[in-house]
Amino acid sequence: MAVREILTFPSPELKKTATDVTNIDGEVAALAEDMVETMYAAPGVGLAAPQVGVAERMIVLDVNTEDPGKDLLKLINPVIAERRGNVLWEEGCLSVIDYTAEVKRSAEVLVRAWTPDQKEIEIEADGLLAVALQHEIDHLDGKLFIDRLSALKRDLYKRKLKKILRDGGPADNNQDRKPGI
Repeated sequence: MAVREILTFPSPELKKTATDVTNIDGEVAALAEDMVETMYAAPGVGLAAPQVGVAERMIVLDVNTEDPGKDLLKLINPVIAERRGNVLWEEGCLSVIDYTAEVKRSAEVLVRAWTPDQKEIEIEADGLLAVALQHEIDHLDGKLFIDRLSALKRDLYKRKLKKILRDGGPADNNQDRKPGI
């Protein structure tokens, strides 16, 4: 297991659509473990393979910040099969430096996926888990949460990012930082 580098906006790899995993094997399981370690180290509650430079449809999630590992999900080829309702949720992202914003999402989702041990599963989710699933699946389709914001808010973020990078990077050094999705 290894902590991998998380790509950040505006990396072009984050805009690519990921391909389906066609063979669930030891390499896929190893990637899932690396992604879990990377997500916890960040810290975050979710991570998609494209965020670590792998253009495959795989995500990991753990929204239980009180007991990490208890509710860990490793999902291969996840698909949102059903959506219900709407919710506004304050989101951040491990690939979007130092920025959060309210995003409109479905309040409830039904997701179908495969696990690394080749079991097909369904997950009915609401709250943070529903939002995190949608957020990570967006990554598989080459979308960041900032793509769901108005052009004005995206432009403001781009200006803020230029200033952050010009001034030498984020100032928080991960202290007192809320986990990103």
